[in-house]
Amino acid sequence: MKEDVCAENRTSGARADAWGLSRALGAALRIKGLTISTAESCTGGLIAHYMTMVAGSSEYYKGSVVSYCNEVKMNALGVKKSSIAAHTEVSGEVAGEMAEGVSRLLKTDVAISTTGIAGPTGALPGQPVGTVWIGVHTHHGTTSASHHFDGDRESVIEQAARAAMAIAIEAVERMADKE
Repeated sequence: MKEDVCAENRTSGARADAWGLSRALGAALRIKGLTISTAESCTGGLIAHYMTMVAGSSEYYKGSVVSYCNEVKMNALGVKKSSIAAHTEVSGEVAGEMAEGVSRLLKTDVAISTTGIAGPTGALPGQPVGTVWIGVHTHHGTTSASHHFDGDRESVIEQAARAAMAIAIEAVERMADKE
């Protein structure tokens, strides 16, 4: 029983932190007059959930593509089949193409993407469970970085969503105001 309460408290704390990040991201976007979209694979729409929990988020949050399977990554977001074949769907190349694709599709100034292995199975050679690539696209270009999160599936997904929002805040803060 004690373990269940501790796990519930950790989850509640993580969610409070994520809502704080989504509010901070929204405030940064509002100040600069920018818009954002998300392309989510391993986070399955959790970032979109947090973004839309903020009242008035439709002012800056345009939407999301949950691209859990490769066909959606390719057909909706324009991820190249050759990128998946050469690097796997859990790669910086694919994360970057996902962010570029959703930005293009939804016509946003900023886009973030997640693709990874939440577990408990699915590890790839050199990519253990908990590996998540986060991509960011702005008018300055596209970047992606690999992260590793420990814990069970829910914890990995939660940590990835929070990290993606934190990275997006940093990207927005580096951008000039929209004219």
